[in-house]
Amino acid sequence: MPIALMPRAERGWRRWRDSNVRLIFAFSYTGGYKMDVSHGKYLGVDYGDKRTGLAECDVSGMLASGIATISEGGMRKTAERVAAEAEKRSCKKIIIGLPKNMDGTEGERTEVIRAFAALVREYTEIEIDFYDERMTTMVAYRFLGETGTFGKKRKAAVDTLSAEIILQNYIDRERAARR
Repeated sequence: MPIALMPRAERGWRRWRDSNVRLIFAFSYTGGYKMDVSHGKYLGVDYGDKRTGLAECDVSGMLASGIATISEGGMRKTAERVAAEAEKRSCKKIIIGLPKNMDGTEGERTEVIRAFAALVREYTEIEIDFYDERMTTMVAYRFLGETGTFGKKRKAAVDTLSAEIILQNYIDRERAARR
């Protein structure tokens, strides 16, 4: 664990002399950095008619990473695959991006997403939550453009990256609420 990520209260300094070289390193008074593993893994979903991006966070709830893009046709098949992926990865919660209008109201696309979530509920008992996904696809396109990813590679990566952004924003908000 890098020093900067350790809580300040748990940080301590110890000096060690070995062969006339003084080494300074950080250690925790509590015997190590304690990760909060109480919430378990989450699965982030960016649903689309053609492609659906998936992302998961690590057990500590710190970092989201993209895992797959589902390209199967039909809402029911996609819902079945999302539920199966969540079960396979032992996820505690599924976070689905909810596309709200810029003024915060829900539009017709939101109804499609809620119908998709209802289908996912038919296939799994895992809790489902929604997160506002406004501008995530735009941010993903901009990021991929800045990294020089264009064409077919961009199309393949944008949905997974959008799901990753949705999930990372969700876990950041949840972590901030716990403080």
